[in-house]
Amino acid sequence: MKPEELLSVLHTANRLKDTTRHCWTPGNRHESVADHSWRLALTAFFLRDDFPETDMDKVIKMCLIHDLGECFTGDIPSFLKTDADTAKEDALLIQWVETLPQPYRAEMAALYAEMDALETPEAKLYKALDKLEADRRTLRTGMDTAQRKLKQAEQTVAAAEAAVEALTAQQTAAQKELPARSAEELTAQQTELTAARETLRSREKQLSAQLLPNRKTAAQYRAAAEARQTLESRWQGVSLSLIHI
Repeated sequence: MKPEELLSVLHTANRLKDTTRHCWTPGNRHESVADHSWRLALTAFFLRDDFPETDMDKVIKMCLIHDLGECFTGDIPSFLKTDADTAKEDALLIQWVETLPQPYRAEMAALYAEMDALETPEAKLYKALDKLEADRRTLRTGMDTAQRKLKQAEQTVAAAEAAVEALTAQQTAAQKELPARSAEELTAQQTELTAARETLRSREKQLSAQLLPNRKTAAQYRAAAEARQTLESRWQGVSLSLIHI
């Protein structure tokens, strides 16, 4: 394969790093299709001794390429994927495979045909591992979600308990600062304060009544002062005129 052809293939496959699945990693980020394919291929690699009669190199290849069609359509969960979605993905994948140089074009076409037929031990094992990986991730995602919700609930309860404790402490401190008084004492104090309030209201009314005429008087004084000042200026002018006659 020429360098530019290899770079083109890798550029297309690189999309799977950014194509997220419907499940999450233990680090609480969306799992990518590339994550899934790598883990699936790694699982097949470590199961080589468990299936001595199976061509595990072929199984590993199947695991590596099985979701390349999602480079073009994105990931659609199996429980939402329709026949139309599958047909579209297959058509786009075949178009891409046809652009590959030989012998990779023929090899990948043969692998996809074998995977679709699900008749060989290799195809059946790849499919079983894929389903096992999906079920494991679904279970793990459910467990992680439950753990996050439990932690959030525990934090909420802890915050509520802390708030109750703080309020209780404030009430206790306030009660210690106030002297204990009987109902009769509190009633007497209430009566005293009510009388003082009524007295203040009455005084306020009296002051308001006095303020209104005072305002009028002040306005009259200001008008008279201004008139006197005008008259004084005129008088000084006349006096000066008489001096110069």
